Amino acid sequence: MYDLIVIGSGPGGYIAAIRAAQLGMKVACIERYATYGGTCLNVGCIPSKAMLNSSERYAEIQHGLDAHGISVGSVSLDVPKMVSRKQEVVDSLVGGVAYLFKKNKIDAFNNCWGRIASTSKVELLDDDGNVTQSLDTKRILIATGSKPISLPGITIDKKNIVDSTGALEFEEVPKHLVIIGAGVIGLELGSVWSRLGAKVTVIEYLPEILGGRADKDVTREALKSLKKQGLEFILQAKVTGAEDKDGVVEVTYEQGDATETISCDKLLVAIGRKPFTQNLGLENVGLTPNKRGQLEVDKNFKTSVDGIYAIGDVIPGPMLAHKAEEEAVVCVERMNDIGAHINYDAIPDIVYTEPEIASVGKTAQELKDAGIEFKSGKFPYSANGRAKAMDATGGFVKILADAKTDRILGAHIIGKSAGDLIAELAVSMEFGASSEDIARSSHAHPTLAEIVKEAALAVDKRTLNM
Repeated sequence: MYDLIVIGSGPGGYIAAIRAAQLGMKVACIERYATYGGTCLNVGCIPSKAMLNSSERYAEIQHGLDAHGISVGSVSLDVPKMVSRKQEVVDSLVGGVAYLFKKNKIDAFNNCWGRIASTSKVELLDDDGNVTQSLDTKRILIATGSKPISLPGITIDKKNIVDSTGALEFEEVPKHLVIIGAGVIGLELGSVWSRLGAKVTVIEYLPEILGGRADKDVTREALKSLKKQGLEFILQAKVTGAEDKDGVVEVTYEQGDATETISCDKLLVAIGRKPFTQNLGLENVGLTPNKRGQLEVDKNFKTSVDGIYAIGDVIPGPMLAHKAEEEAVVCVERMNDIGAHINYDAIPDIVYTEPEIASVGKTAQELKDAGIEFKSGKFPYSANGRAKAMDATGGFVKILADAKTDRILGAHIIGKSAGDLIAELAVSMEFGASSEDIARSSHAHPTLAEIVKEAALAVDKRTLNM
């Protein structure tokens, strides 16, 4: 008899299993695939960052060293080797999860489906649907994550029409890569292949990139920067079909009253993700997903069925690996009567393009819509000494603070190392800090972190270096 069975070993699942084991629970974790770590470690966050890093190095050698007085000869590109390095990074990390399971005495089962038979029993199924083993448990935690959304009329053939997984496995640089969707996945993978030499065209249904959720100043700056790097954008366009004709993919879309066709050799469908609940056996316990396929939970991450919990991409909220991790810890700790909590407003979001884009808390538009009075402070990278020395002067830090209390309500960064800089602002918001708290804290010189300090000073219109 287990105290907890976790279904799914992604960032939410494996962290939940480890924290539960640390608290003395007898734990099992079931993974559908051969390796642990879920989408994030295997075909998402980690491999995409490996490819982004490799492509950034290649682009810098080609175009970014002359100004530094560094000259190089001809540069060659070995895509299979680059992809192989990416896989080495993945293998190391998924192996690390297996080690952590062993270290924490967690019973791990992979290459099988976990199907809920009842509130106290989970069955292990093979690919043919045969039950190979039954496990008894006191509680079940669903952490099965999400999978890519497909478009009606477009078949992912995993060759020339691919999802995000396929776009990480190209054996050569596409001549022309068309991407449907200007969200995080589309922009990151578009950046990779554009740097490596592909012509990249992004088709987006909305009038702006990043799903229209990001700060408007940031999206304008990001679009300008990405266009300068060579990416092409077709906005406010609805893709109606795609067909592979002997290696030439013809994509049809509607824009305004016109119907257009664009041809490419590779098509990436990156319009988002949806909860993955296949073969979970939800019907066996009377659990019904909502209209978006998500499982509704209470503040303790309990579903409507006693003894069954859910976290991560399978429940409402942004689909972020670190959100799932935080929910995993809080969920398991509350099972053990530990008073943990999550401040969702202090969970950062990052896009790993160049420049990076990072945010935490509310946007100006959200605050306006809510009728909340606020002050705004903004400081550019171009006025920072370290940024100038690094030749990284594009972008800015923007801080939004309550007009009366000065408490930080949101922060938005586009620029070098934005994903690291946002951490200070996330911690500040977690502790209820004001913009003055940051402004009066010493920031080492010369660092990019000084841009955060100056943005905080700008909230009160008292910047010192501009």
